Amino acid sequence: MNPLSRRRFLQTTSLLAASASLTASADEAPAVRVLVWDEQQPAQKQAYPDFLGNAIAAWLKAQPGIEVRSVRLDDPEQGLADADLAWANVLVWWGHVRQTEITPETARKKIIEPILAGRLSLIALHSAHWSTPFMEAMNERTRHDARRRYPDGKEPVKFEFVPPAGRIPPAADSLVTPAYYALKPGGEVRLVRVDLPNCCFPDYRPDGAASKVHVLLPAHPIARGLSETFQIQHTEMYNEPFHVPAPDEVVLRETWARGETFRSGCVWSLGRGKVFYFRPGHETFSVYLQREPLQIVENAARWLAACQPEADAGVKM
Repeated sequence: MNPLSRRRFLQTTSLLAASASLTASADEAPAVRVLVWDEQQPAQKQAYPDFLGNAIAAWLKAQPGIEVRSVRLDDPEQGLADADLAWANVLVWWGHVRQTEITPETARKKIIEPILAGRLSLIALHSAHWSTPFMEAMNERTRHDARRRYPDGKEPVKFEFVPPAGRIPPAADSLVTPAYYALKPGGEVRLVRVDLPNCCFPDYRPDGAASKVHVLLPAHPIARGLSETFQIQHTEMYNEPFHVPAPDEVVLRETWARGETFRSGCVWSLGRGKVFYFRPGHETFSVYLQREPLQIVENAARWLAACQPEADAGVKM
């Protein structure tokens, strides 16, 4: 066997062994428990006969080792019943036109605190960039980043965290948030003003033009089973800059024929938990009837659940 053939043989053997190990691990691991939350706006019916969230839930239910509950904004407790959240490893969130109906207080108590404790992970989809849970997660991450960036010196550093004026898109030439303004009386940072992230972007286009998704981290579990690039036939365009804290990992990037680009698959650690934002979508386009986006949601749910320090075989109550 020549050196090249031997190398290919060893690579193939290694990949087959790794695949067998992953399959065995999936068979032995406790079920991943996913709560799919959907605002269920009527416009979804143009592309999803039984609503978008239920389409995602149906895909996940058909996969081995995943248990799913599907809820909606108009359910009791706004679809955020304590029993469901205590049961779930992963919360998948779709929101759009009724974002403000979930209050920051509700999001922090029911979602952010469990993420910080490592009991829950969040997958925010498309227009959920302006959902209250995602915004509160990004605010919490910004506070953490600020304190790490400006540690206490001889005296404690005081922080002023300034929220955006509302859910208003930023101008293309505006300062990208989160933004920091530090004052150094006596040569040491004492006061820091932090403009919290807007969680939006300056430009979007809802014309349904196709996008190309580029897998930047092919070895990442979220990218498992994906080709190096793939196309989404009809989607809404978002264009950078995305006003969020710097992600820990950018797994996917999306581009359009007109030149726009977006970090379309981003991961942040938040305390002992994680948040994943996945950009493709719009409720009138059948993005979540296409295999690759559904595969990404599945991959992310499995990985996020496996990352949780308190994950176990039993239901968390």
